[in-house]
Amino acid sequence: MLPEFYWDTIADQAALARAHPDGVVDLSVGTPVDEVPAVIRAALSAVADQPGYPSAAGTPELRAAAADALKRRYGVEGVAEHAVVPTIGSKELVALLPTLLGLGNGDVVAIPDLAYPTYEVGAVLAGARTVRLAPGEPVPAGTRLIWLNSPSNPTGRVLAVAELRAAIATARAVGAVVASDECYLPLHYPPAGAPLSVLDPAVCHGRLDGLLAVHSLSKSSNLAGYRAGFIAGDPALVARLLSVRRHAGMLVPQPVQAAMTAALSDDSHVAEQRERYAARRAVLLAAVVAAGFTVDHSQAGLYLWITRGEPCRATLAWFAGRGILVAPGDFYGPRGDQHVRLALTATDERIATAAARLS
Repeated sequence: MLPEFYWDTIADQAALARAHPDGVVDLSVGTPVDEVPAVIRAALSAVADQPGYPSAAGTPELRAAAADALKRRYGVEGVAEHAVVPTIGSKELVALLPTLLGLGNGDVVAIPDLAYPTYEVGAVLAGARTVRLAPGEPVPAGTRLIWLNSPSNPTGRVLAVAELRAAIATARAVGAVVASDECYLPLHYPPAGAPLSVLDPAVCHGRLDGLLAVHSLSKSSNLAGYRAGFIAGDPALVARLLSVRRHAGMLVPQPVQAAMTAALSDDSHVAEQRERYAARRAVLLAAVVAAGFTVDHSQAGLYLWITRGEPCRATLAWFAGRGILVAPGDFYGPRGDQHVRLALTATDERIATAAARLS
């Protein structure tokens, strides 16, 4: 049985925050607020007249652009164009991956102890069992899929190369697939270094077998409304996923594929968006520290993970009373019960308003 949709559980606090006389500052959901870059909008509109069905595999141009972007942006070598498949955003892929891989009753999906809730939903949909594991914790027997997420949602934690290598070694020892959610990989800030992909040669030593990397253009290119993502890695696994997706009619619209090709071919807008988030992060980070909160991890990604040592729902109410809506940490696992998550996805004006209300 699926759990209650987690955002529905904070409806009362959301209403309180939205009742603020000067308007709500919504830092709860990480939904982009900045404009879609012009180069992407132009690519979308240029192919609006597409009466035929799109390819489930993606156009050759899109697959080549994705493989090139992995190499150019993240140093990922050896990913062939046929080992890339576009997805309808990343959430549908996350939710359906256990099913697409054939997992079911008796199989185990290992997820981080603090994790995006859809990892668990995907296991439930497949009839598999979920276990939450802290970094380095042993993987139980029967594990068929191990989710990694670096930078993390919700914590912004970045996995070190040794941790990524250890996860791959563990997975191969038990015969599990590693799926690395790399949606936040482009969003890193000084002084921390750039996070690594699980497909980076420094991590996997050039062996892609059993490895999948999930990418989204929602955060780095402001394409949440386009539903634009892709998966890359082990050619055999990608071919298996593509076969199911073709039969199921899981097709990314042709104009969106053209927009993705443009987005993956242009790095300048990604750098500009990262700078926007870095500036907002600096304002919000200073404000929450001055207000007495401790910021844990949060080296990269789209969120600040903060606490002041009280139940997260009490902190949620405290923020809501100031017209600021945040996400309670227990959304992401029991160990988050004394944290809240603040998204950087608000306009400069709203971020400044939140900082003023916290002072």
